[in-house]
Amino acid sequence: MDDGIAVDFGEDGLVPAIAQDAETGEVLMLAYVSPEALERTRETGLAHYYSRSRDELWQKGGTSGHVQRVEEVRVDCDEDTLLYLVEQEGGACHTGRRSCFFRTIDGEDVGERVFDPDAVYE
Repeated sequence: MDDGIAVDFGEDGLVPAIAQDAETGEVLMLAYVSPEALERTRETGLAHYYSRSRDELWQKGGTSGHVQRVEEVRVDCDEDTLLYLVEQEGGACHTGRRSCFFRTIDGEDVGERVFDPDAVYE
């Protein structure tokens, strides 16, 4: 990386990345990032991740239009986790919620639904 920080992508070539609303501090989601996803994020200013289930690079909001504009990327002290400080358009969660963390451990729904996933992911 340009600033001398060497992210430790480990044996599987991925690191977890937390997306957090840059203005409010709300934690929106957690996904995984490959070196290519990080490079694309830095080049475009839009959040890119790596889907372990689909085995492919993806841009957040590429299908839904609910992009994440990345204001800053931070690296944790062990250099093996990223924090994307973002401006979130629409919802971050594929379920239509603003955040992927919309349930308590007891199953209580505490999340705001901001879009209809059936209409977006036809």
